[in-house]
Amino acid sequence: MKKKISLHVKCPHCRESLMDEKNLLHGFPSIKCNIVTPEERGVINLCSVFECFDHTANIDIKQDTIVDFYCPKCNKELTVQDECKLCGAPMVTFVLKAGGRVSICSRKGCSSHYLTFHDLTHELSKFYNEFGL
Repeated sequence: MKKKISLHVKCPHCRESLMDEKNLLHGFPSIKCNIVTPEERGVINLCSVFECFDHTANIDIKQDTIVDFYCPKCNKELTVQDECKLCGAPMVTFVLKAGGRVSICSRKGCSSHYLTFHDLTHELSKFYNEFGL
């Protein structure tokens, strides 16, 4: 059976945790962000399990909509200059508590995501130690 890895993330700007202990998805704390679509503003809770794309939101997000993500603490935008290699939408980046970053596509329905490590030896070692891999 594949091990579920719940990623704990922080805002890349204020470094505050984005984890929502009150709203669990699949038994793990979710990642809470403020969001803006072309139609309205709301809050989204993303599943923190790597490779799980489930989420809940207090607004309806239409398929293929590009969503702007913001930190709920400092309200700075989490979208970066990188484009999704699958669909061309902007990527959204979070800092991993275990070291490195995780990026997800901002387009609803796109499954593009990846991990990056700046100091590969140090951050990858920290990541493996945290998750017991």
